[in-house]
Amino acid sequence: MPPLETALAELSSELRRAKAAGFSYAKIIHGYGSGGKGGAIRDGVRKALAGYRRSGRIRAFVPGEEFSAFSAETRGMEDACPEIAHDPDFARQNHGVTVVLL
Repeated sequence: MPPLETALAELSSELRRAKAAGFSYAKIIHGYGSGGKGGAIRDGVRKALAGYRRSGRIRAFVPGEEFSAFSAETRGMEDACPEIAHDPDFARQNHGVTVVLL
């Protein structure tokens, strides 16, 4: 498991790479954390993504546990990128992932 700073540097790099390659969305697999309450990497990734959204670097993101048709954020992402609903984690309430609309 990398330190948080390393994980965040990789997140930034991979999001840049995915955008440059023309991907519409990305799924970040950060894990849930071994303590049963969510780990530092998961929380740090989601905090960084909130900042990226505010700055316009990404369009939107939704935590895996909210990634379903019942989430307004997911429905908005699906309007912009219909293939997102075909992701294997759609509606699976996976706390170990976060989906990002690039």
